[in-house]
Amino acid sequence: MAVGILSISLVLATGLLWYVGLRCRARATGQASEQPVGLSDRRQARLSIRMSKFALALALCSSVVVSAADTPNFIVIFVDDLGYADIGPFGSKLHRTPNLDKMAAEGRKLTSFYVTAPVCTPSRSSLMTGSYPRRVGLDESEKGQWVLFPGNQEGLNPDEITLAETLKAVGYKTACVGKWHLGDQLPFLPTRHGFDSYFGIPYSNDMGHDSRKQPYRYPPLPLLRGEEVIEEEPDQRLITKRYTEEALEFIEENKEGPFFLYLPHTMPHWPQYSSERFAGKSKNGAWGDSVEEIDWSTGQILAKLDELGIDDNTMVVFTSDNGGAVQHGASNAPLRGGKGTTWEGGHRVCFVVRWPGRVPAGTTTDEVAISVDILPTFAALAGASVPPDRVIDGKDIRTLLLDDQPEPSPHVAYYYYFMSHLNGVRSGRWKLHVARKGGRYPDYESNPVLELYDLETDIGEERNVAEKFPQVVERLQALAEVARRDLGDGKRAGKNQRPPGMVDMSVTLTSN
Repeated sequence: MAVGILSISLVLATGLLWYVGLRCRARATGQASEQPVGLSDRRQARLSIRMSKFALALALCSSVVVSAADTPNFIVIFVDDLGYADIGPFGSKLHRTPNLDKMAAEGRKLTSFYVTAPVCTPSRSSLMTGSYPRRVGLDESEKGQWVLFPGNQEGLNPDEITLAETLKAVGYKTACVGKWHLGDQLPFLPTRHGFDSYFGIPYSNDMGHDSRKQPYRYPPLPLLRGEEVIEEEPDQRLITKRYTEEALEFIEENKEGPFFLYLPHTMPHWPQYSSERFAGKSKNGAWGDSVEEIDWSTGQILAKLDELGIDDNTMVVFTSDNGGAVQHGASNAPLRGGKGTTWEGGHRVCFVVRWPGRVPAGTTTDEVAISVDILPTFAALAGASVPPDRVIDGKDIRTLLLDDQPEPSPHVAYYYYFMSHLNGVRSGRWKLHVARKGGRYPDYESNPVLELYDLETDIGEERNVAEKFPQVVERLQALAEVARRDLGDGKRAGKNQRPPGMVDMSVTLTSN
């Protein structure tokens, strides 16, 4: 009875407080959905954003009455630039990944799992917000760069409700350990977006001194704890080991649950490093060494869950932020292309999920799922609410993860964007390329193509069948136009875009 009353109160309080937050933001910013948030001089806007997030937390906190045993823990292991075929469960013959082999045998593989961009920042924005990068303004930087760099003014808007905030609002302890890459200004750091703690390198590991020649293009690479730089140019040979130790400590401290651990590994992004135990030991050079150490790290985490007796109440997801960087040693076979492209090898990534007793062991599904689905799916499992005041692109895919016979994908279409440009659309078995990359800010010149591929019979995208199936081309062109109206394309604005966060003046975390 108490739970029922609290549930009714929760619904009423959630709606009321969301409404108050929205009215406050509307008064403070005017056209809030169209104007970037100026974080230095718009004090009332900042206050209203804080009120909105506080309202969400206040409204949802009553659901904590549900016992931790009824609420699963979540761990997302998000690897940087890992190739589709870089681990044993997806066909690697070069890399020894016994822990991931075991994880797949005890869980499920999703073989048509997509991220929303072929590079770091935009892809990560989708995992955190449940939305396409173009929707949240992180398809490119304010300077037309394809990812964020040290000192960019742009970052994840504080008005976005992240996966961490969604779970924290219903009682989860949250930690981010690893590469963030959604802005290095204070309002954009993980601890400002729902994470109780942060430890890691906040952007790509080549954005420092160690991998560059003088005169240095970037300031020294920072290692952060919370919002404080604790080291400059940390020894990257130890970074995977240190991330693992930090993750294990968080799990141990929060074993009573529920908790959400986000572990975005720095490796195997270039330049690759490994600790002494793994360096020089693989059949694929530095790339393989770092992949095999990440497999070890995953094994350590799974062993800790078993040791603490929380294995059967923890969902673990292992995937990559984008397709593999083939020039550095990755394999995306049998897919075409890789990181930085809108061929399958740039957007389709390996995905393994494990939750003993809930995820059917040793199974595979080829239904389409997208990284934006993680937020609404975790929310549904945790009894949390998805923000009702904005468009969220993700779908609840519990059936794809948990059912013995998964239902068809909830996605009518999946869209391939390269920075601001719509490059393609997939619907069912068909993929239509409508452009190849495209120009950057401020010109945004397009590079149109028209190529149709049947991914069921031609996963390598080798045979263009556009002339053979004109009706399919027409149907997918109509779906592409839906995306252009909604999300935009190049210079064309979409009707449901939201602004990125923006500071008036930026400073780097370290200096030369």
